[in-house]
Amino acid sequence: MTIIETLIGTIAFTIFGPILGCLLAGLDRKISARMQGRVGPPLLQPYYDVRKLFEKERVTVSSTEFTYVVCALIFALIAGGIFFSGGNLLMDVFVITLSSLFFIMAAYSTRSPYAEIGASRETLQVMAYEPMVLLMAVGFYLATSSFNVDSVFGQGAPIFLKIWLVFLGVLFILTIKLRKSPFDLSMSHHAHQEIVRGMTTEMSGPTLGLVEIMHWCETILFMGWVGMFFLWDNPLSWILAIVLVILIYFLEIFIDNNFARVKWQAMLKSAWLVALVAGGINIAWLIFTMF
Repeated sequence: MTIIETLIGTIAFTIFGPILGCLLAGLDRKISARMQGRVGPPLLQPYYDVRKLFEKERVTVSSTEFTYVVCALIFALIAGGIFFSGGNLLMDVFVITLSSLFFIMAAYSTRSPYAEIGASRETLQVMAYEPMVLLMAVGFYLATSSFNVDSVFGQGAPIFLKIWLVFLGVLFILTIKLRKSPFDLSMSHHAHQEIVRGMTTEMSGPTLGLVEIMHWCETILFMGWVGMFFLWDNPLSWILAIVLVILIYFLEIFIDNNFARVKWQAMLKSAWLVALVAGGINIAWLIFTMF
């Protein structure tokens, strides 16, 4: 993997990532509305909302807030470029985590009590899912003997068969990564969850528009992580991976609409327990079979 390939991947992800993420967000709203007995907004409503945000004047309570959000978006795009160009998975995990940290700093910079509470909750979410994400990278290495994502295409079978417990762990923390109920502690897209919207309480206009685009890109990246488990040297595996990614995203929407928010203590304990049991046992088994 060269810098040129990563740069090309980042440019491609910058173009197609937000487009696909916007469509997924629109599909999310549409399916959620149907589950609640409503017609729901048009499929492109997320695009209309973001376009309207960019038409507004940029007003911020902190001069550094916009800078932090821009940095968070840039690192999210780089993380997507690294992954979809077949780069180093461990580096990809570190870069997307750096994006989350810049987003947290953006919320803290506003000095709003609501935003600071949201930022502290986001920090707890990072602490909850990060162990499992790192174990995913370790499990991937043990299954393929490489951290490079494109190494899955040299496998004779999907790596899911070797690290299926790790996959279940990733599936659990995916709900936290996507900020969906019951783990949408830092900010929520559901109006009934809270009066103010956590981390983005003080964000408006283009700043909030960039946050929405970043969330679209994160969604595509995380669903790419899911699809990675089902790819191997057979071209037909792409069809299987895409179908399973769609089904899993539908499952996330179903969970989001049917489970109430839990306390941060429950999130932290459950995520670490899953990482210890699912990730720990699977990796220990792989290491044992290697020797």
